[in-house]
Amino acid sequence: MLITTLPEVPGHEIAEVLGVVKGNTVRAKHVGKDILASLRQIVGGEIKEYTDMLAEARAEAERRMTEEAEKLGADAVINVRYT
Repeated sequence: MLITTLPEVPGHEIAEVLGVVKGNTVRAKHVGKDILASLRQIVGGEIKEYTDMLAEARAEAERRMTEEAEKLGADAVINVRYT
């Protein structure tokens, strides 16, 4: 499955538009990790617990989007946006 943020893929033709696919997820913070993150926030710098949580959420959302596209019979998802 080709997944890209480009609106067009050089060398490929869009034969058919099958629709919009999406992948969503919501994550809850762990109380213990949240306390550690709060302490790190005082000192400054990256809050690794939140960075890891964001990476996991994005990976899960992309997996769900890919599954939705495959159900439609798609071989690519183009113009992907991460927000």
